[in-house]
Amino acid sequence: MRIFLTLFVISFSLISFAQPLHSWDKEKIEVKKGNENNTILSAKAIIDEGWSKLAQPIFWKQIMGLTPDSVLINIAASRVIVSKMSKKDWSKQTDTQKDHFRDSIRTLYGLTSEARIFCTTGKNDFYKFDLVYPSISEGVEAFEKYNVDPWYAQAILLIESPGQLKKSRVGAYGPFQLMPAVARAQGLTVNRSIDDRSDFDKSAYGASRLIKRICIPEAKRILDAKKLNYKEDDLWFRLFVLHVYHAGAGNVGAVINKINPKIGGQELIQLMWQNKAASFGNNSQNYSQIALASQLILHDIVYENYDYILDCALVD
Repeated sequence: MRIFLTLFVISFSLISFAQPLHSWDKEKIEVKKGNENNTILSAKAIIDEGWSKLAQPIFWKQIMGLTPDSVLINIAASRVIVSKMSKKDWSKQTDTQKDHFRDSIRTLYGLTSEARIFCTTGKNDFYKFDLVYPSISEGVEAFEKYNVDPWYAQAILLIESPGQLKKSRVGAYGPFQLMPAVARAQGLTVNRSIDDRSDFDKSAYGASRLIKRICIPEAKRILDAKKLNYKEDDLWFRLFVLHVYHAGAGNVGAVINKINPKIGGQELIQLMWQNKAASFGNNSQNYSQIALASQLILHDIVYENYDYILDCALVD
């Protein structure tokens, strides 16, 4: 998809001498396309802090852009891509041939016999960024209205049923994929005749309230218990909160207890990608990896074509 955009980054320091009301103001980018204006959050921190160079986001960026008839053979623990082939060619191999192929990869990379080698199918049929793009500005506006960091709205909308109202196999539904009980706890109506999760504004209200009242406080509690330092606008802290949103505080707490970290930051998030505990499994490990990859894809879409841009980070 090629979107021809005129970009204008608005810095509050350009229009007044007042300090930004929120830390996220300096991250906002105003995107103009024709007569339409949309607001998104910058991926600058992801790039500046080196997250974009990690194997996991690179892997998921490729998966999100790959058609379902293609696969990437990869090392599960590191997401290092070993090979790309058609799904048909992979499927026509016998189980013995596949096992031999996996063993050859383990030997080549010096891995143990227990190291998992994955065959991951392309998922551009699910990650429909052209469909979800218009809703991001709505999500950003809604979260700001409820005084919740809009970065979470953007991240969740990009990866949770993007642009589609599909119910997950466990019952999560809506643009923010809320479970029925969770939605009810945040004030939404979910019964046989009414499901507020399908309404964007109500779903955004429920998700923002969940993050503000549950996810952020629980994330702090878990990190405080390990005496780890953090700031709420740290990218790694935001990713940590996303894990709580997805997996639940109990499961995140379990994996943190297993890791028993001495410091936070990027290192802690990477350790979470390598460890499992309770119900914090493969899907949970992937969640923040996918969040990073989708933000980078949005960045590429927006910056691929532009007439003018003023980076707010350069204007204080």
